[in-house]
Amino acid sequence: MGQVDLNDCAVRLEAGGILHLKWNHGTRIEAENACAALAAVNSAAGGKTYPLLVEMAEASFLSHEARAVFARPCAASRIALLGAGPVDRMLVDYQLKTGSTPCPTRFFNSKEEALAWLREPK
Repeated sequence: MGQVDLNDCAVRLEAGGILHLKWNHGTRIEAENACAALAAVNSAAGGKTYPLLVEMAEASFLSHEARAVFARPCAASRIALLGAGPVDRMLVDYQLKTGSTPCPTRFFNSKEEALAWLREPK
């Protein structure tokens, strides 16, 4: 399926019906690039909703303003956040406890577990 390449990330709709957002190494996620990523997710979805895998392990920073952007509804029916370690876990836990999410959202250290959860029936 087609891929949308932005300066800081890439978004594609995979053949299995899962949206995939992958942040580039060292990216600082601020409100501007968060908005661009959500717009790319919505564009890739073509007016439908799909599960969304977000690979965030390569990102270096997530601003408060970006977290507010990610609380907005988008084409994701559920979101699996894939991180690499305790810092990623801490960022996600903070967001899940202090903010709202537009749909069911979970953190994973394993891509296989994240994809299995995304493929589960609703």
